[in-house]
Amino acid sequence: ANSLAIASVSKAGSVTFCHEEAHLVSDECGGPEFFSGSRLCPVPGRLGKMDPAALRTAIAQFPADFLHHGRPGAVSITQATEIGTVHSLEEIGRIAAVAREHDLPLHMDGARFANALVSLETTPAQMTWKAGVSLLSFGGTKNGCWCAEALICFDPALSGELAFHHKRAGQLFSKSRFVAAQFKGYLDDDHWLTMARHANAMTARLAAHIEASPHARL
Repeated sequence: ANSLAIASVSKAGSVTFCHEEAHLVSDECGGPEFFSGSRLCPVPGRLGKMDPAALRTAIAQFPADFLHHGRPGAVSITQATEIGTVHSLEEIGRIAAVAREHDLPLHMDGARFANALVSLETTPAQMTWKAGVSLLSFGGTKNGCWCAEALICFDPALSGELAFHHKRAGQLFSKSRFVAAQFKGYLDDDHWLTMARHANAMTARLAAHIEASPHARL
């Protein structure tokens, strides 16, 4: 889903900005670059989150009218992050504001979207399009589904290329409806949120035991 999202908004010479520890740049074996032709530019920040000022500086290194370096194409954040931290709504908004300054779409890698959502006690809308997110990789696999991910586009202007990238990447496979059908059970009666709350509670319980142990450090 991440690779398709970045591919759908990339142009020739595009640069996608993400945190230096993001799954996009550290654990996808160059997939986003392969599928999109976009260069990934790591941006620093504490606790797995891009610093907005550092993002602004990174974008400035790629003037849109300077052919040789490439041009800014998109910004991507991970929610929750690779180290388990969660962007607050205000933090998402600040990153989105920088993206808007440069007319760049903001992609959210939501592999653990549900866990972040219940942690913030907010709504999907507040954590995505109302905060400035243009594209969401909506993960189900890490919260009870089997190989089920959805790509949600909040900006109709960006959705035109998605279907073609989906097909060209070999992701429109036969009988894919059996994978997609999982989302009905996943979303019905807020089952996905129930599972995420349980997972978060078990994580907190494990953390408490680790912190209490003289033989371990959290």
